[in-house]
Amino acid sequence: MRVCALILALGVSSVSGFKFMADWKAPTAGDGKKLKDTKERFGDKQLVVVTGASSGLGRKTALALLRTKQYHVVGAVRDLDKMEAVAEIDGFDMENFTPMECELQSFDSVHKFCDNLEEFRLAKPIDRLICNAGIYQPSLDYAKWSMDGHEQTMQANYLSHFLMINRLMEAVSAAPDPRIILVGSVTGNDNTVGGGGVYPIADLHELDGFKAGFENPIAMADGYQFIGAKAYKDSKLCLMMLSNLLHAKYHKQTGIAFSSIYPGCIAESPLFREKRPWFRKYFPVFMKFITGGFVGEEEAGQRLFQVAHDPRCSKSGVYWSWNGGPREGRGAEALEKGGQISGSGGAGGGWDSIFENDQSSKVLDVELASNLFKYSAGITETTWPDPNQVVSPCPTLKVVGAISKAMILREEMKRMTERPGFNADGTPVRVSKAKRAAKVADKVVSGVLRNSVGRVGGFVRRRILGKLPENAIAGTFQEEKPKEEEETATVDMSEDILSITSESKEIFDKETEDIAMIEDAISREVFSGDSSKTNLKESIKEDEENMVAQ
Repeated sequence: MRVCALILALGVSSVSGFKFMADWKAPTAGDGKKLKDTKERFGDKQLVVVTGASSGLGRKTALALLRTKQYHVVGAVRDLDKMEAVAEIDGFDMENFTPMECELQSFDSVHKFCDNLEEFRLAKPIDRLICNAGIYQPSLDYAKWSMDGHEQTMQANYLSHFLMINRLMEAVSAAPDPRIILVGSVTGNDNTVGGGGVYPIADLHELDGFKAGFENPIAMADGYQFIGAKAYKDSKLCLMMLSNLLHAKYHKQTGIAFSSIYPGCIAESPLFREKRPWFRKYFPVFMKFITGGFVGEEEAGQRLFQVAHDPRCSKSGVYWSWNGGPREGRGAEALEKGGQISGSGGAGGGWDSIFENDQSSKVLDVELASNLFKYSAGITETTWPDPNQVVSPCPTLKVVGAISKAMILREEMKRMTERPGFNADGTPVRVSKAKRAAKVADKVVSGVLRNSVGRVGGFVRRRILGKLPENAIAGTFQEEKPKEEEETATVDMSEDILSITSESKEIFDKETEDIAMIEDAISREVFSGDSSKTNLKESIKEDEENMVAQ
């Protein structure tokens, strides 16, 4: 009885109910053991994957997740020895933390990580996938290449995460509150001072580099000259556009909440490890005391943790930001602008300072995002599911749907046997002037006959055979005509002929030669015998031959 009630409750929950039933399979003995092992390994904890968990933002986010004792965290890292040292220093709960090797400079390594994760998770769905890892190489004068022959920054920050999402999305969709979070940046959002006021600007242009395969020596997504800082900004723009596109294509189908975030400028992050020593020393001071946009690693980690943990952040298609330090002391301005003021992202503000930030026109460019997705799938050699709505798994509806689909396909194939206006090779048919004239002439003559002989014939038929029953004409709803109107047969066709002739002349009123041709065709059609028709055919044939010669 309880099982029936549970199934009924799930069934009435619209899409989620259908999704549950669609994924349901009869349990086997092997499944029972797998479920038991899953329970022993994870208990009631949710499973979270964090890339780049050994340093910076990812390190602090993993620690914040573990402190709640509600999550088992898998850290996808390049260096397992470093991860082990960090975990010991920070006091990671190793019973609920599992480091796994994942080198984002290698697609093979990403595939291997996903395979290992699939084996490790048993029957446990992935509740959160946090795509955080990134590199920043602003001082490079030349591009450095990954193991796959792609520019390193774009592969590590974007392409490998694109591949990882493709491999793990099905496992994420099985969770009750699934979320995929991509760490963006203000530098990828050019409607801000930080993103649009500091050269170089994130701009993918027409994605010529991706379109051409993005392999050495092509180092930039747009196909132009390499700039290290721009490669980073472009990668963040790609991540934010990907989040929006995945939301549009797969949110309703999978239930996954796709979102991107900007946690603030982490000026002391190892992200800046390749900058000059003086920059690493004074940049945090500048951000903290001049702009107010400074955010420490601990607070930034709390922000990324919030998007993974807070029930308010289960909304999909959102770019999350926080109103921090820059807002403080400027209360009137903050109120006037609903909290979204220039410089959002600074320290402070707390848990409730989170808001749905605006995105630039570049991030929201749907056509460019579609091309980005297509080219990225080609580069990573990934196949994505078709975006379909979740439907009822009812067997009867499936049978009926299959039959209907087959019938529709058969009728559509019939309709597609002919293509009026197209040649056999698919090119449009070019109609000659003679053919157009003949077509208009036929229309005029048919109209004359229909409005003269046709009317007389109809009048005679009604007199001899009598009237049709009223219901046979148009049904009882039709307004009856006065009797005297029915008895009067009007054969005046002058207005109709003038109307048809006027229509025909309007088509060719700018070309006197065409009008003459139409008149000649009408004359031959009405008054001439077979010989004139033969002449008309010869004229059409001659005209077509002239067109081919041209």
